[in-house]
Amino acid sequence: MKIRKRIITKAFPLISAAACILFLLGNCNQAERGEDAAEDQLMSRARNIFGPMPENAFPDGKEASEELIELGKMLYYEPRLSKSGLISCHTCHNFGLAGVDNLPVSVGHLWQKGPRNAPTVLNAALHRLQFLDGREPDVEAQALMPILDPVEMASSEEHVLSVLRSIPEYVDRFSTAFPGEDDPVTYVNVGVAIGAFERILLTYSAFDSFIKGDVNALTGEERDGLETFMSVGCTACHVRETLGGQTFAKFMTPRELSGEVEPDLGRFDATGREEDKHFFKVPSLLNVVETYPYFHDGSEWSLEAAITEVAESQLGIELSTKELDDLVSFMHALSGEVPEYARLIPALPASTENTPKPVFD
Repeated sequence: MKIRKRIITKAFPLISAAACILFLLGNCNQAERGEDAAEDQLMSRARNIFGPMPENAFPDGKEASEELIELGKMLYYEPRLSKSGLISCHTCHNFGLAGVDNLPVSVGHLWQKGPRNAPTVLNAALHRLQFLDGREPDVEAQALMPILDPVEMASSEEHVLSVLRSIPEYVDRFSTAFPGEDDPVTYVNVGVAIGAFERILLTYSAFDSFIKGDVNALTGEERDGLETFMSVGCTACHVRETLGGQTFAKFMTPRELSGEVEPDLGRFDATGREEDKHFFKVPSLLNVVETYPYFHDGSEWSLEAAITEVAESQLGIELSTKELDDLVSFMHALSGEVPEYARLIPALPASTENTPKPVFD
């Protein structure tokens, strides 16, 4: 009996230690399961609000031909469509700057300033309407407007078609991109081609990877920011895969509210309806860290200040320091690379003796 007692006594510390280890492991596993459940719940909530980015932005899966997209890319970079021969789509929507020009308002023909901040072209084809006032239905129609605007490219349909028809390579490319058309070099087709190119300008972020199932795609701070983003009410406007671009909201900048500048009438300019005064398309937050300055007048250069202002004016809340830091962390997770194909500047065909010369007046 004494021998058995000694054995039991000696074994007791080992049994106790093993029990403690098992207890701790059990608690660790419980904690891990709790964390996993919380992460799964966060992902599930996010998926119901946002959704994954598609492969491209063509409607009903109707992809354009490679020839049409390549033509659209060339026209996007083509400065000779402008009156001065200096300005292209890429001038104000620069792929090296996340599809914007990082100016409060863009500078156009003869150094004229545009009335509003230029939104990014990246992911814009997924928006419900185009321009900050929503005056155009799609990127094909939108692409044609700046070319004719006297403040922007200051061109005309006649000038654009004269340029394109004077260059044999463009005539051939239009014929290939629009097979079966007797006269494919038309102004409408210019928009169709540029629009086709813009429909592949999608960016894929760490947040998109998270939405698609990679729970480790976001850091802890970014997940906290996502939680804050959803809990404080940002998702009232910033929804779907673009986190914006689908609805309109009434907004006046601090400069406008103070009387420093005349308030922009926003969507009213497009509809003429009194109830649309000062309403603007809710911007997409994709790549928002790079698309400063912010607001329709480009008056705010700080992302933190822009978030604070919108939280106060749109949600009626004052963010804590942690909430603001978390939101900024989350927005860093919304950045994605411009497709390499789009960033490779195309070699444009040379002018001929019949190509219209630049005009500087």
